[in-house]
Formats: sequence, C-alpha cells, structure tokens
Amino acid sequence: MDSTTPRLVRALADRIEREDTLYRQKLTDIAATLDDVILMGLGDPDAPTPAHVKAAAIQAIEDNQTHYTHPAGMPALRTAIAAMLERDYGLDYTRDEIMVTAGTQEGVMLCALAFLNPGDEMMVPAPRFTSYDTAIALAGGKLVDIPTVEADDFAMNPDTIESLITDRTRVLVLITPGNPTGAVTPPDAIRRIAEICKAHDIIVISDEIYGEILFDGAEHLSIATLPGMRERTITMNGFSKSHSMTGWRIGYLAAPASVIGRLVEPRHALSINTSTISQHAALAAASGRHEAVTDIIDTYKARRAVLLPGLEKLGFSYVKGAGSFYVYTNISASGLAAPEFCERMLREARVMTSPGTLFADSDDRWVRFSLLQPIPRIKEALARIEEAKDRIFA
Repeated sequence: MDSTTPRLVRALADRIEREDTLYRQKLTDIAATLDDVILMGLGDPDAPTPAHVKAAAIQAIEDNQTHYTHPAGMPALRTAIAAMLERDYGLDYTRDEIMVTAGTQEGVMLCALAFLNPGDEMMVPAPRFTSYDTAIALAGGKLVDIPTVEADDFAMNPDTIESLITDRTRVLVLITPGNPTGAVTPPDAIRRIAEICKAHDIIVISDEIYGEILFDGAEHLSIATLPGMRERTITMNGFSKSHSMTGWRIGYLAAPASVIGRLVEPRHALSINTSTISQHAALAAASGRHEAVTDIIDTYKARRAVLLPGLEKLGFSYVKGAGSFYVYTNISASGLAAPEFCERMLREARVMTSPGTLFADSDDRWVRFSLLQPIPRIKEALARIEEAKDRIFA
C-alpha cells in the first residue's frame, strides 16, 4: 500500500495483515474440513441470554420501540446502569455519566480517539485481547506493552507499570479479570496502581467486562472507587459476558460528565446509537433478575472443576485464574510451541483452542482453554486429546 493511502487506512491494513490474523484463518479453514470439532478456546458464552432479557426485547418490538435514541443511550437504561454499578461495584455515577455503546469494542475505539494524539502512549497489559492494538493504531498512538508473568499469576504488577512510564504516557488500561489469562489483579496492587497514576497524571481505562465472573473467593476492586481516581477513570463494562449477550452488542462507559459530553458526537458518528431493541434488553438485564448471572457463573464453576484436573492428567500446568471463563494452560509438556500444538490438536483430536500468541503473548508455551462447552463435551475433548497424545506431542 503506497504512501498516498490515508494514514488510518494504512494502519487498519497493517493490522489485518498481521501473522496472527492469518494463523487464525488457517485454523478456521482446517476446522471447516473436519467433523464434530469441539471448540474449547472460544470467548462467546454458550448459555442462552436470560429469558427475561429476551422477553423485554420482544416486547420492545411489539411496542414499536424501534427508533433512534439519544446517542448516549436511553435515559432509563443509563439510570439503571448507574444503579447497577453502585450495587455490584460500589461505583457512584449519575445518568449523565453513563454512555451506552455498541459493545465494549466501540468503547475501546472511543477512548483511543478521545485521549490519544499522534505519538501519545497507551499502556496495555500483555497477554490481552488485541482490539486495543487496532484502536491505538487508528488513533495514531503508540501501544506500550505491560508484561505480566506466571510468577504473578499474570496479574498486573505496579512496579512494572511504573518502570514503563515516559513523558508521552497518557493512558493506562487496567484489565481485571483478564483475557486470556483469567488473572485478577489484587486490590492492594490496584491501590498502588492508583497512586502511580495520580503521581504521573495518567488517565485510566478500567476494563471490567469480566468483573462479575470470579472464583475461589477472589475480590474485584473497581479503581474508580479509590480516592482521587473517579475523576481520571473511564470504567468500561457491558452485558456480553455476564448475561450471554455478545450478539446484542451492548456495552457502556462510566466517566465524569465532562468526558461523556465530549464523546457524544464521536459516538454519534460511529453508529448514531446502540440498537434500540438491545437497549431495552439491557434495561431488563440491569434492573431484572440478578440470579440469572449467578446461575451462569455456577455453571462455569462446575465446568472448571472438570477441566482443571483433566488438564493435569494430560501433563499440563495452568494458571488457576480467579476470574473470567478461561484457563490459561502451559503446554510445555507437549514439546511444541503453542501454535503448532493447537494445529496438531485440531487435526488429530478435532479439538480447537487458541494459542497465547494470538493475544500478544511473546511466550509461545501458552494456550487459552475456555469453560464454554457443556461438561460432557469438555470430557469428550479431554478424552480425544488423551487418545491422540502420541500423534500430537513432539
């Protein structure tokens, strides 16, 4: 692509042409040639959207609630989200401090556009879900990796963060629980991160999309609840993971009203408003039966109790991540790098997972397994890998 091509188009093209994108397509193409592939690396919950949420969407259609809303979202929904954030996370926001987005993906893009000038640095943990990479590139910013390591259970380390700050650092992305690792950054570490950000005048994007999915007594602390952090934090969350609503494309940002106000026109330019029907569904999710979320999490706990010992039996270690629905697994025992392991496992056992290299992990020993298959399918996947070990392992 020549130098006359607009910068944003060049940046997007560079992202699309990355090796990890080509590898992902390769796995998809292989899977298409096989029968009965068990998808053990997905990030899309298999549980149905709760019944009361679906019913609200159907009723909205029947009531002809199919027109534009305010770009920031329906007032009733923003009010309900503010109440939900106070109930679940101890966060104090008003309706005017909430913006409804077309999933957290749009929220990521809005934040990059809002806070980065060309050359400004946004610090993001690695491994990570790499939508941040695209957004930062499109905004002309510079992505700075914050390495997370097995010794810390892949939680974000305040000392590492502080060592990477420069005079161009503008934004820190705090992701907890994390994808693909399931890492929950402990409250004491988050308190230290808050002090670092205040000392260096850094804005925080707190990505809490997995904040409700916790195991083993783990505690989630929203950084915006800490002294001096509310005014410099954008809390980002949504209904995709907690309520099995990925396809509804409904997320939200919570931030000071001055920030939300400046985002209204960019948000309007991207998609005018989040689907009105999805907003009515989200209103039911935010204000309705909370037990639906508990039921989904209980299902993940039961599946986790099957997958973890099964991985151990195969000779794999893992980080016992305390959040999200992923198990980040060390496959060193196979003698293979993660991309080759995943390809062989797909061909020989018809089990599909995701290597950590797809998530900006420079260590090629890690694979993301997920808890998004019923227990009988998890058992079948483990049995297939066991049967095919001699053909898979180096």
